Amino acid sequence: MTAVLVVNAGSASLKLRGLAADDSVTGSADLPAPRGEIDTAAVKAAIESFGSVAAVGHRIVHGGSLFRGPVLIDAGVRRKLEALTDLAPLHQPKSLAALDAVSSMLAGVPAVACFDTAFHATIPAAAATFALPEQWRARWTLRRYGFHGLSHAYVSRRAAVLLGSGELRLVSCHLGAGASLAAVADGRSVDTTMGFTPLDGLVMATRSGSVDPGLLLWLQQHAGTPPAELAATLEHRSGLAGLAGTADMRQVLSRARADDPRAALARDVYVHRLRGSIAAMAAAMGGLDALAFTGGVGENSAEIRSLAMAGLGFLGIAEDPARNADGSGDREIGAPGSPARALVVAAREDLEVARQVRATLP
Repeated sequence: MTAVLVVNAGSASLKLRGLAADDSVTGSADLPAPRGEIDTAAVKAAIESFGSVAAVGHRIVHGGSLFRGPVLIDAGVRRKLEALTDLAPLHQPKSLAALDAVSSMLAGVPAVACFDTAFHATIPAAAATFALPEQWRARWTLRRYGFHGLSHAYVSRRAAVLLGSGELRLVSCHLGAGASLAAVADGRSVDTTMGFTPLDGLVMATRSGSVDPGLLLWLQQHAGTPPAELAATLEHRSGLAGLAGTADMRQVLSRARADDPRAALARDVYVHRLRGSIAAMAAAMGGLDALAFTGGVGENSAEIRSLAMAGLGFLGIAEDPARNADGSGDREIGAPGSPARALVVAAREDLEVARQVRATLP
């Protein structure tokens, strides 16, 4: 029996995972969903192959200020989720499309919304508040929301198990097509790199990360760039793609090793921003006990991990080259005896969603 069906709608795919009560995977399907379009026949076939479903957990990118934890979905919650679309116009509609498709197939099965923003609801005001007029902040709830919370929550719990301590000052590095860091003190998020939207912070595959707002104003005023073009460029034509002409980190690193100047610049900009942001996250906690890498790049690129750690010796991080280069799965990659530990943790948002579903349902 599949105890929990986890539904994760990404930018171009729909991931379905069936998890039994012991968290073993009973079914898995990664279905293409270009532009958020759901192939209902493929979804139905996948769900039927998993066996019976007792509950559904949906990853929802944005919970705004309304949802600070998982919530049982009903018609009222569904309306509130749709009302938050303006805060995540590229992500929320895809989550809602998947929710509607799965709900129509599993009518009567309880479904829980689990939010990427909820983990960061504990961020203190000093870290969450933008230096903008109070009238603006109150009227539109302008604040740092943070994202990838389901991933950061899982990594922080898994790191505590691996290191045998829940009292950790941990920097969680979710490095994938989207990328963000979280400063997690004793299991609670106290700072993060993404802000009001998932565009903020680190350099990503196609997203710019942090950009001087004055630069964007200049482009509007002096170059006549319309807001829609700015938005499309920052989201889809920037980051590694804008610097190197490819969004694939593997290609960037391969070309950089072959002395391609664009790729080398992209690699160096990426690592420069990553190192500086890790240090900022450590500063938010007054120090660092552990650094954890997760996500497609974080788990699979020993070179990026090595380059990042090479500039973090002042925080007590030291790489063990052999451990970093070899091995798979959850493991330590730091030099033995280093003041701060370094880890690789496989991304398992599905386990975090399932945990939240079980905690929510009676």
